Amino acid sequence: MESILPSPELIAAIEQSEKDYMKDRMEAIQNRQGNPEGVEIAYFGNAMCIYSKTMPWPAFNTVKGFSSADLDYIDEIINFYRRKHRKVQFEIVPSRVDKRTLEELNERGLYQSGFHTSLYCSPVKEKLPALNHVQIKEVKEEDFAAYATIHCRGTGLPDDGIPYVAENNRILYHRPGWKFYIAYVANQPAAAGVMYSRNRICSLTFAATLPEYRKQGLHKHLLKTRLNESANQKCEWVVGQCAFLSQSHRNMESVGMRLGYVRTTWTER
Repeated sequence: MESILPSPELIAAIEQSEKDYMKDRMEAIQNRQGNPEGVEIAYFGNAMCIYSKTMPWPAFNTVKGFSSADLDYIDEIINFYRRKHRKVQFEIVPSRVDKRTLEELNERGLYQSGFHTSLYCSPVKEKLPALNHVQIKEVKEEDFAAYATIHCRGTGLPDDGIPYVAENNRILYHRPGWKFYIAYVANQPAAAGVMYSRNRICSLTFAATLPEYRKQGLHKHLLKTRLNESANQKCEWVVGQCAFLSQSHRNMESVGMRLGYVRTTWTER
């Protein structure tokens, strides 16, 4: 794969790809009849604030794209979440904020609560190695119950969330840019991976493996499948996010992805 050195422009493109896929996902959920998940999206300068009444997890209640240029909006952003009885969370990308901005976050009672890694590469199509008894199939509309089972059990969510996860992902099936894959082991659904492509950038938006099928190379195989598809689509970059030094991080590095940045999470006390 071609090596592209990090630059402010590349970092901005990686961050924008995260905003793009979350915006499309949240708008799709918001547009379900009656907006059952209570989704709202608000914009303050370049910052995108996403919120869900029924999905309290940080990924669905966070500020993306915030930079020093948006500092004048900081109080409006904080109040947006306080009115909804949510603690505000900012995702801060290196090179996008200065010292003063971090000081302002601290003065308003926010603290650095975590790290998250963004990786990237320029995709080149490669022949996928054969894995015994493993098949990778693109998800069809009728397969979302199986996908949601992997999603929930692979991430530790309870089974009673499976119907909701199925519906909130099925609505993406006909939207441009989305592709879902399931890895089957001996004809049993075992792992899943998702991608979203826009403006020649592919985001690896989600992956999970059922606990009983881990350490069989399924996550890496799904990575290579999506890298090949991004090459087919003539994407310029592929980007993905994961916990720093997690197994996902190691797998991404092993297929040629490189560290773009480690962003920090700032959370209201």
